[in-house]
Amino acid sequence: MNVLEQVVKKLDDALSGRLVSVVLYGSAASSVADRLSDLNVLVVLKAITPRELADSEPVVRWWKEQNQPPLLMMSEEEVSQSTDSFPIEFRDMQLRRRVLFGTDPIEPLTVADTYYRALVEHELRGGLLRLRRLGGPILSNAPALLALCVESVATFCMLGRHVLILAGAEPPAGRHAVVGMLAKTLDSSMKPLEILLDVRAEKPGADPGDPSELFAEYLVCISKLIAFVDQKEKK
Repeated sequence: MNVLEQVVKKLDDALSGRLVSVVLYGSAASSVADRLSDLNVLVVLKAITPRELADSEPVVRWWKEQNQPPLLMMSEEEVSQSTDSFPIEFRDMQLRRRVLFGTDPIEPLTVADTYYRALVEHELRGGLLRLRRLGGPILSNAPALLALCVESVATFCMLGRHVLILAGAEPPAGRHAVVGMLAKTLDSSMKPLEILLDVRAEKPGADPGDPSELFAEYLVCISKLIAFVDQKEKK
């Protein structure tokens, strides 16, 4: 029994009769998932009260011990009413998901564009500011600077998929494919992202070069993504 089968069984045992759906979403749910893909799991319950939180605590604690992102626990009502608050997350679920238990809670949802573009820009700008804030004090510490870039690249690839959606394109599966389409869509090199993905995957021969130079070029790439999304509002 793999870890996903285990978490479904543990949730069903702990929340019998109250568990509606368990959905794997994000990169791990795609056909090209790799060994580094996080297991992002949405758990939908009929309702979430202190009782449900208490009953699920051992499962939540066990899942954390597996070094996976926290389980996203929502009630049926919250799922149906939260698409305007979390348009990026629900768009991502619409793109890539696999129902592990129960019914598909995502299929009937409509994600409006009202705040979508602004939130994609917000996340990109926030990520850029975070890189500057954390990278500034460690510019001379090559291993730490490289680790910061590698840790963040999957998030920017995820946001890059949404940049492609805003461009009217259908994002491909796989982070490298997304980066390649971004380069074509923006008519600009995204080489720093490709390099960081290779380093992250421990690809033989992957060479980051001088981390401080890579970091500077990485920031430029992210700035280009931001400028592209910002222009979408002005057209």
